[in-house]
Amino acid sequence: MPGTFKVISPGLLTTVQDLGRFGFQQYGMTPAGAMDPFALQVGNLLLGNDIAEAAFEINYLGPVMEVLKDALIVVSGGNLSPVIDGNPLPMWEVACIRKGQVLGFGKIKNGCRAYVAVAGGIDVPVIMGSKSTFLRGKMGGFKGRQLLPGDILSTSSINANIWKRMGQRLPARLIPNYDVIEPIRVVMGPQDNYFTATALNTFLTSKYTVGMESDRMGYRMEGPKLMHKNTADIISDGVPLGAIQVPGSGTPIILMADRQTTGGYTKIATVISIDIPALAQLKPGNSIYFNRITVDKAQQLWRQQQVVFEELKSSCVTK
Repeated sequence: MPGTFKVISPGLLTTVQDLGRFGFQQYGMTPAGAMDPFALQVGNLLLGNDIAEAAFEINYLGPVMEVLKDALIVVSGGNLSPVIDGNPLPMWEVACIRKGQVLGFGKIKNGCRAYVAVAGGIDVPVIMGSKSTFLRGKMGGFKGRQLLPGDILSTSSINANIWKRMGQRLPARLIPNYDVIEPIRVVMGPQDNYFTATALNTFLTSKYTVGMESDRMGYRMEGPKLMHKNTADIISDGVPLGAIQVPGSGTPIILMADRQTTGGYTKIATVISIDIPALAQLKPGNSIYFNRITVDKAQQLWRQQQVVFEELKSSCVTK
């Protein structure tokens, strides 16, 4: 199938990601997937794609790509100043890009990760049920790696009616405001009983800063140390997305999309699903607080987000 994009400059770290590779953690396979699943899903819904379809995930410094054939795209997530032939490209909105044009990005205005969803989806192999790139495993996505100069990527065929989606956009009230950093909500545990009462109080009342040693695998937080009652070690168990692991050093580490599948350190809490996107848009140096909520409340918030997605499937705002 003819290519749709030719990479001129790959940016800092541009990969192909969908919602992740699930059902294989017990065999040691990391889920990977989009760091900001909300932005990915919205882009797909606006284009009429499957909600879990793969898109380009762009980190901090965006790529430059030549457009090899007409396509519809949505740029969502962090605002990295997307442009087409040097002209600003609207975000959270279906836009047409034409053969011969050049898609690029500029300075970061807010957030740090952008997504480019394409009508029809990116045509790469499905491996273990997913198109996501697992960088450390050198598998999935485009040849198991980040994009490089000269790469040519294709998109799947689309129905002619898809062009009617031009101009559809996410309602303004639903666009995340990455300039306002809200407290990150967590469910305590599963090993919060391993920590002293002072440590638990410290965790929920102190400011933590995203450290420079942060990536798709995890965010190392800088702030007050969290002391254990006796030991930081446990019998290794499964590691969910957003688990906040605390090794013997007392430094919290929030485990993200490329996390290890199991771990032998205590987990004081877990970030709730709908706050993972906000976390994914934090940059080193950003500071946050943690707020405790119940499992029931976390599930209620997740259901509310699913209602939003269902509404987007059936109707979008059009200029």
